[in-house]
Amino acid sequence: MEFGISCNKIDEVGVAVHAENLGYDFCWMTDSPIIRSNVWAVMALVAQQTQRLRLGTGVAVPGLRLAPVAANGIATINRIAPGRCFIGLGTGNTAMRMLGHPPAKVGEFAEYIRVVRALLQGEEVDFTLADKTHPITFANTDFGYINLDDPIPIHVGGFGPRAQALAGEMGDGLITGLPRGGTISQALENVRRGAERTKRSLDNFKIYALVNLLILESGETLESERVIREIGSGIMVNVHYLVERWKETGEDPPDYIKPVWKSYLSFLEERDTGKQHQEMHKSHYSYLDPEEARFITPEMIRTFSIAGQPEEIAERLHELEREGLHGINFIPTLDQQYRLIEDFARKVIAKM
Repeated sequence: MEFGISCNKIDEVGVAVHAENLGYDFCWMTDSPIIRSNVWAVMALVAQQTQRLRLGTGVAVPGLRLAPVAANGIATINRIAPGRCFIGLGTGNTAMRMLGHPPAKVGEFAEYIRVVRALLQGEEVDFTLADKTHPITFANTDFGYINLDDPIPIHVGGFGPRAQALAGEMGDGLITGLPRGGTISQALENVRRGAERTKRSLDNFKIYALVNLLILESGETLESERVIREIGSGIMVNVHYLVERWKETGEDPPDYIKPVWKSYLSFLEERDTGKQHQEMHKSHYSYLDPEEARFITPEMIRTFSIAGQPEEIAERLHELEREGLHGINFIPTLDQQYRLIEDFARKVIAKM
């Protein structure tokens, strides 16, 4: 099992250095310009200050920049940290919604991956911009502006069956979430279905998951104030996603959220009228909105996190590994990040 963290703040890249020293394997930089530092600036600093940690976007969003720009970004970082880079690509659930726009559709996403992949492999590829298509490729690569000599894997973000199949068809890995992306077995089956379309081998394919981790203290319950404060931001991220799905499809919410669903929707309507795209998502994996804490229930925590004593968490991760998961990443809130990565390394990673 591989372990990763996320680093999002330009003047706190020391958390990535600390994670490397604690034995973590990789670091994601998130791509949400309305609520985060610039993804490439953060990654460049982390690349300069680490020696072993693998680095990549978790995840870069098609709607924010052209595919050649994204490919250039990671290939430039690969010049600083040769052989340590990967690029995670996703449709942009939060980043695009913060701009008042939906995430990319699967067809658009596939085209973006196609162009990025070809460019990172040093190939010429047809690229369409403003309804005009021309062949493009990176020029002057021998000058060392970018590094294409050390391979840059593409990890495709996919929580639904179609995106997960796309990862198998076009990616070197899948980034999913638990439980929003289904079980690891289900995700792997979708990946295999996509790989079969193009007869691709999955020998070196990796599956990573973004998870909420909660180490319980002795005698502690899921209703304690500390538990809600520590895990609450990650729990509400999933609730925000369910709200967006409900607005798009009108589908009924899952049973575990029904007890608070109507009251939460009423709260959003009263507080966020006219700017819900900003207000609902701005706490995204950064802090627990104090007005939302009252909506978090033990059932939601059980559903959206891997919680328990260190031995229980280690055993659960071993189960996921046997199911086909290669690594996990978690995103601590800013005020807890150093303590949480230390606690997890000492109490859980050490047991594995």
